[in-house]
Amino acid sequence: MSKDFSESEHKLSRRSLLGALPATAAGLALDSLAAKAAPQHSKEDVIKAEHNQSVTNPIGPANAALSQENPNSVLPPPTDHGEVPAFKYPFAFSHKRVQDGGWARQVTVEDFPVSKSIAGVNMRLTSGGIRELHWHKAAEWGIMLYGKARITAVDTGGEAFVDDVREGDIWNFPSGIPHSIQGLAPDGCEFLLVFDDGAFSEYNTTSLTDLLAHTPTGALAKSFGISRDALSTIPAFERYIFQGKVPGLLETDLRGATGRMGRSRPFDFHFAQMEPNKRTRGGEVRIVDSKNFPASTTIAAALVTVHPGGIRELHWHPNADEWQYYIKGSARMTIFATGARARTMDLQKGDVGYIEKTLPHYIENTGTTDLSFLEMFRSDHYEDISLSNWLSHTPPELVMQHLGFDKATFDAIPKEEIVVMPQ
Repeated sequence: MSKDFSESEHKLSRRSLLGALPATAAGLALDSLAAKAAPQHSKEDVIKAEHNQSVTNPIGPANAALSQENPNSVLPPPTDHGEVPAFKYPFAFSHKRVQDGGWARQVTVEDFPVSKSIAGVNMRLTSGGIRELHWHKAAEWGIMLYGKARITAVDTGGEAFVDDVREGDIWNFPSGIPHSIQGLAPDGCEFLLVFDDGAFSEYNTTSLTDLLAHTPTGALAKSFGISRDALSTIPAFERYIFQGKVPGLLETDLRGATGRMGRSRPFDFHFAQMEPNKRTRGGEVRIVDSKNFPASTTIAAALVTVHPGGIRELHWHPNADEWQYYIKGSARMTIFATGARARTMDLQKGDVGYIEKTLPHYIENTGTTDLSFLEMFRSDHYEDISLSNWLSHTPPELVMQHLGFDKATFDAIPKEEIVVMPQ
């Protein structure tokens, strides 16, 4: 980038603008002229626009807190251009369904229209809190974010699965597999659920209590081989999440569930404990899909850590849309949507991001601590293509003619996919 408009100068000018505006007007730089600062203007025009009143909007609307969290929306970089739909949605905007025993909130295509292939649920269970026995039409992929839980399932052969999952562990229950989740001592758990259908709603699942409450008592008595009177304790409504007793030893529950049918294949995987597929000075990435976690046939995932100043290099995914969840830290991401359209947005802990299949993008750590996020795909396998890897494995003369590079510049491009580049 040229001396008259470096990336660092752009960052400084953005911070100067935010500091100069009154607190009630920190977001007013969403003025239409600033939003149009794009490649059709000279760099000199952009610099002037950043330092004069063209970027202010003195009568609103403004939300100081949102403006401080979203500087690249307050004042987009000059490379942004055209109309690109918002690709960020915070879980904090979602309705939280609170019950005795925990809570849940979700992000679906109804909340986040661009997210067509995947929906997500954030759930908290107290110690002993139970997400009742249920199943879904969509497959459920989960990751434990905090605490511990006991998960149970029964496979199609009638074999039992019972296990305890801790922070960093994942699980996958295929479509129609009945299961449950219960928080363990001392403080229950919090986790993320990902479903392979953007229109999926967590509140439209087949729950045990809801099923039995709407099945004739006589039919239930015959199915169970018990008296009608014994069914009088069944709740008349779905329990969904409720407070239960903290379960005892894992071995006791597993023995009680297994019976004569035996134990099923595992539905969980120690994701955070696996060795990184790639580790550099900039960070690391772990990839899990059906190759190393056979139960996960419709969801592939990457857990990415980017150190301060590092960047998840420019890349794209040829096989599926990417659904992201930001576990910690702060980032900025630019998506190039073809036709000279590009948009940059800021993302923080608890945000969901979404990139449509084949669209190039990067994720840069803008904070002072590690950035950690999930890349999720509705696919049985993970795929990506690195921009630098593509260029370095294309005939050099062809690339140099496109970009005006000399041989020394071309030779400096990494000769393999780095994934996470250092500062």
